[in-house]
Amino acid sequence: MRGPVGAPGTNGRGAADRLRDFARAEWGPLAYAVQARLRDRGPRALVLTASSCLGILALQLVQHAQGPGDWVDRLGGVYCTLPWWKALLRTPLSLFVPDPTLPVWGLLLQVVVVFGISEAAIGAPRCLGIALYATLAGTTFARYSLWAGPDGFLGLPVADLIGRDTGPSAAVVALAVYVACRYRAWWTAGAVILAMVVEVAALTNLAGCEHLTAIVAVLLLFGAETWWAGRRRRRPPVPAGRTDRATSGTGRPPRG
Repeated sequence: MRGPVGAPGTNGRGAADRLRDFARAEWGPLAYAVQARLRDRGPRALVLTASSCLGILALQLVQHAQGPGDWVDRLGGVYCTLPWWKALLRTPLSLFVPDPTLPVWGLLLQVVVVFGISEAAIGAPRCLGIALYATLAGTTFARYSLWAGPDGFLGLPVADLIGRDTGPSAAVVALAVYVACRYRAWWTAGAVILAMVVEVAALTNLAGCEHLTAIVAVLLLFGAETWWAGRRRRRPPVPAGRTDRATSGTGRPPRG
C-alpha cells in the first residue's frame, strides 16, 4: 500500500531533492564550465588568481613596512582628487592594493573564490578586463560625487571621498554578478545585488556606492553583449556561392 505523497519511502519529492534540483539548475552550467577548464588546463587555468593573491599579500606586507610603504601609495594609491591621467596610470596596481586598516585574509578569500571561478569560467583576459572596468567605474563615481558635492544627486560628504580608493572589492562584486548573469544563475546575481543595496541603505559610504556603480556597469556590459549576440543570430546567412555586385570589383555580375 502506497503512503501519502511526500512521505519517506514514497514517490514524493522531499526538500533535499528540490534543493538539489535548484542547485543543479542554478549552478550546473557554471560548475560544468569551471570543471572543464580545470580539466583541460590544470593549474594554468588559475594563473591570474594565484598572481593576484600573491600580489595582494606582497603589497600588504610592503605598505606596512617603514620605508618602502610610501612607494605603494605613490604607485597604486588612487584618490579622487588626482588628475585623471595619474589615476589611470595607478589603476592597474590599485586593483591589488588592499586597505591597510582591514584584515587581508578575508580579502584573499574573496579573490580566491570569485577570481578563481571567474577566471576558469570566462578566461583570464576577460576576467582581468572586467575587474579593471569595474574599478574604473567606481573611481568615476567617486569623482562625480566630489564634483556634485554633498547636496547634489548621489553626492557624498567630502570626508568620505578624500581617502585612498584602492582594493579589488568592487571588481569582486562586479565579477560575481557578471559571471552569474552569463551562466544564467539569476538567483545568485539577484542575491549579490540585493546584498549591496542593503549595504548602502544601512551604511551609505564610498565603498558601498562604488560596489553598486560597478554592478550597474557590468549589467550594462552584459546587456550590450546579449543584444549584440542576438543581433548576430538574427542576421540572415549569405547563400553559398552568392557574390554581391558590390564585392565583385567591377559593379557587374561575376562571369560564369
